[in-house]
Amino acid sequence: MGNETITLLSKREIEKMRQAGRLAAQLLDHLAPMIQPGISTLEINDEAERWTQAHGAKSAPLGYHGFPKSICTSVNHVICHGIPNEGHILQEGDIINVDVTPILDGYHGDSSRTFFVGTPSPTAKKLVEVTEECLKRAIATVKPGSKIGDIGAVIQDYAESHGFSVVRDFVGHGIGRDFHTAPQVPHYGIKGKGKRLRPGMVFTIEPMINEGTWEAVILEDGWTAITKDGKLSAQFEHTLAVTDDGVDILTLP
Repeated sequence: MGNETITLLSKREIEKMRQAGRLAAQLLDHLAPMIQPGISTLEINDEAERWTQAHGAKSAPLGYHGFPKSICTSVNHVICHGIPNEGHILQEGDIINVDVTPILDGYHGDSSRTFFVGTPSPTAKKLVEVTEECLKRAIATVKPGSKIGDIGAVIQDYAESHGFSVVRDFVGHGIGRDFHTAPQVPHYGIKGKGKRLRPGMVFTIEPMINEGTWEAVILEDGWTAITKDGKLSAQFEHTLAVTDDGVDILTLP
């Protein structure tokens, strides 16, 4: 995840990050209508790659530490880093997290959303809604002087109050010209602990919330993380900048 030196971005750099972030949001908006029963995760990936190139950007995941595709597609019990493939056809009732990171003009825009494929089960619907609310509540804690632990504490409190669990193995991260930098941003924790937030810090918050146990297993491909008990997992992610008086969400359409 890089060393512990946190890079503060200038206003000009944050504007570059906003342009990359906006592109990420627009890409997710573009892909959303494709996410229907009967489509393969590879088709979603290939359209993402085509659209990203057409907008003068490149896909950060492609080739990153050997990752083979342009986006991550994490279906049902896959927590994160699912690899798109032609054999994985979306089914009615699935949930799928699509995680995109275009690089525009040297800066990374990192965002993900969990989509319903057709009509979700009541459990899947509740899990996805709680996960999205976790992200909103976490963002609301971000301002100068608050602590990294405040972010995780509010996520953990809300998720666990609904009977769900918070993944420990994967965290949010600093981002800018590099894909992953300091600080690490755990989605569980203790209010008032951790690094103090300062204007110019830019990082992701990307809670992964599980229906059952928080524990994860990595498949033999070295990337795909699944829930240990085979139950559902959902995730939402934004890239944020700490401002002089609060927070700026950089990955809005």
